[in-house]
Amino acid sequence: MLKDSYAFSGFSVNDSDAALQFYGETLGLAIAQSDMGLELSIQGNTTPIFIYTKQDHTPAAYTILNFPVENIDQTVDELASKGIVFERYEGFPFDQDERAIARGKAAGQGPDIAWFKDPAGNTLAVLQN
Repeated sequence: MLKDSYAFSGFSVNDSDAALQFYGETLGLAIAQSDMGLELSIQGNTTPIFIYTKQDHTPAAYTILNFPVENIDQTVDELASKGIVFERYEGFPFDQDERAIARGKAAGQGPDIAWFKDPAGNTLAVLQN
């Protein structure tokens, strides 16, 4: 029934201007305004991710976007230089280092990963397998 549909993802923010600046300028992603909100184009996706403004926005309780990177240390340093603050989580199965990178590879528990938030409080991550 839906196998031929071009599905797309979306998430809400409370301020489209802040989202446009953050995703476009801070993260350097391709983003455009449309009649329905913002369209975020991600490498490899054939359809954009839709970002819409919601007045009673509540940040997602999960990671909305994961960005695989070749060098997590370099990426975290570059993002931090742009003012991004990385999240630290208490009770995590293994420690996060001084950059707030959870070293999953060394712990045998997945990729190295670091989380941060957009201006609306949604969680994003960079990770290196």
